[in-house]
Formats: sequence, C-alpha cells, structure tokens
Amino acid sequence: MKILFLDHDGVVCLADQWGKRKSRKSIKKGEVFDPFCSKAIKVLNEIIEQTDCEIVVSSDWRLYKDLEYMQEMYIKRGIIKQPIAYTDVFDICDDDILEETWEYKDNTQILARVREKEITSWVRNNPKINSWVAVDDLNMHKLKYFVHTPRQSEGIKQSGIKNKIIEILNVIN
Repeated sequence: MKILFLDHDGVVCLADQWGKRKSRKSIKKGEVFDPFCSKAIKVLNEIIEQTDCEIVVSSDWRLYKDLEYMQEMYIKRGIIKQPIAYTDVFDICDDDILEETWEYKDNTQILARVREKEITSWVRNNPKINSWVAVDDLNMHKLKYFVHTPRQSEGIKQSGIKNKIIEILNVIN
C-alpha cells in the first residue's frame, strides 16, 4: 500500500483561498472549510492516478470534522479518491515533544515536530505500507520521505513537487 500523508493549508488549500469559507456564498452552501485550489486538485488527482496511493489526512482540518465528512468533501471537490484515515492527534505538551522542542522560538517548528511524530506513529502502526510520503508546508525535515511546499500560495502546483511525490511513492521504501 502506498500512502500520501496530506496537509491541506498551503498544499491544496492555497493562501488566496484562506478565509473564503466566511463568504456569503460559502456560508449559504454550508461550507465549513476553505476551498481547495482547482489546479492543486488536478495535480493531486494526477499523483493518485500515477501512483494508486491512498490518502491519510495529516492536516489540522482533521480536528474539526470526522473522516466521513472529509470523505464526502473530497468527492464534492472532485478528488478521485477519498482519504482512508486520519493520523492520530498528539498533544503538543507531551513530554518527549516538549523536551525535543524547548529550544525552538518558531511555533511552526514545534508544530512540525508534532506532525512528524503523528505520521511516524501511523507508519509504525500500519505495517502493510510499501511506500509513503508526507506533503506539507510545515518543514518536517526529520521525516525520511517528505516533500516540502514552502510557497503557501502555490502548494503542490510548485514546479517539481508532483514529480518528487510520484517518484517517492513509486519506489518501494
């Protein structure tokens, strides 16, 4: 099984869409989350088609709605596969995370360490994984298979990102 750990904000929900869930149109439609970029959805679908990967949501969006809601949302937004799971949510105040991150002054690095641990735990607890990659705008440089999307306004549309993801997923780790 191939797993794509997918963050949303800065990856498929790009900076110019942030806050659009508060528009009259979105409120009328009952939208809970900001929209995904249509070009990012196209790239995501190409990744899925070329790798036959499964999606595990690592985004903070998993904190606000259950998996069934997220699966329906993916379908409505035109994504060709529904997520199969969420990563577990770890407490930022866990002793090992606090000990490892006490020197960080940048809160995003603390969040990155937490998300790394959530993903690592999911991989460890699911031995049928042949290959995996995490895609995020947080710099999770401690993960072995990670693709960074540093420009939140471009996400997975950034040059070379799609090919890196496909290359990692199509090689047995």
